[in-house]
Amino acid sequence: MPRRRRKADDHEHLERWLLTYADLITLLLAFFVVMYSMSQIDAKKFGKMAQALNGVLKGGESIVRHQNEALNKGHGLLDIGNLRMIQQKIEERFKQIDRQNDIKTEITERGLVVHIMESALFKDASASLEPRALEVLDLIAERTRDIPNHIRVEGHTDDRPINTVRFPSNWELSSARATEVVRYLSQNHNIPPDRISALGYGEYRPVRPNNSIENRAQNRRVDVVILTMELTLKEPSSKMYDFEGNNQLSGQTALDSMMQTLERPADSVQQLPAQPGNDFPALPPGDPHAATPF
Repeated sequence: MPRRRRKADDHEHLERWLLTYADLITLLLAFFVVMYSMSQIDAKKFGKMAQALNGVLKGGESIVRHQNEALNKGHGLLDIGNLRMIQQKIEERFKQIDRQNDIKTEITERGLVVHIMESALFKDASASLEPRALEVLDLIAERTRDIPNHIRVEGHTDDRPINTVRFPSNWELSSARATEVVRYLSQNHNIPPDRISALGYGEYRPVRPNNSIENRAQNRRVDVVILTMELTLKEPSSKMYDFEGNNQLSGQTALDSMMQTLERPADSVQQLPAQPGNDFPALPPGDPHAATPF
C-alpha cells in the first residue's frame, strides 16, 4: 500500500510544471499586450506634452494646460452633433424671415460651413456691407458668438477679372469682404478677435464651374466656417511664441527680444515722415497713383 501512495504522489508532482508553464505564458501575453499599447502612443499628444514641459522648465506657461482647460469645463468644445443643432437653428431662423435663399449650410470635415451669397451682403465689385447684410450677420452671430469654437470667415469670387485702385485682383476683393464681415461680427457682437479670422481665396475655391451666370453667382460668396474641436485646437494661440524652436516665450525672453529690436542702429530702419492720422506719406492731389476714396 505505501508503494502505491508514493507512485500517486510522484504523478502529482510531475504535472505541477504545467502550472508554472501556464503562469509564464500568461505573463508573456501581458508583456506583449503592454508593449503593443506603448507602440500606439499618439505622437502629437506626446509632442505637445514635451513642448509644454519644455515651456515650464524655461519659465513659461504650459501650452497644453490652456487647451485642456476648455475640454475639462462642463460645456467643452462643440462636436459635430452640436454643430448640426446650430445648423438646424440657423436654417429655421432664416426661413422665418423668408431669406433662406441667401444662405446654404453644410457639415464638412472642417465643421459647419454657412455659405452667404454675395447678393445678401455686397454690391458687385464692392466690399462695403449693404444695409440688408446686417440682418444676415446678426442672425448668424446669435448662434455663434457664445461658442468656444474658432470661426473662420472666407471670401470668394468668381473668375471675372477685376482691376481697380482698391482691388487690383480678386485676391484683394475676397480678402476685403472677409475682413469686413469679421470686423462687423467682432465689433458689434463682441466675438473675441482671437477667436475669429479672415481669409481671401479669390476665384480659386469655386463650388460650381464658372460657365454660367447662375454658377458664378454661387461662387461669389462669403463662407462662415465654425471649426471642429480638432481644428480649433490646432489654431495658433494669441500667446507669444519662439518661432525658431516653436516654444512659448517666457516674459523675460520676450522682453529681451523686444529690447534687441529697439537697440538696432537707427540707419537700419527706414524713416517715414509722420502724418497726422496717417502712417504713410500723403500723395499730391494730382498724382496719378493717389487712391480715390472708397
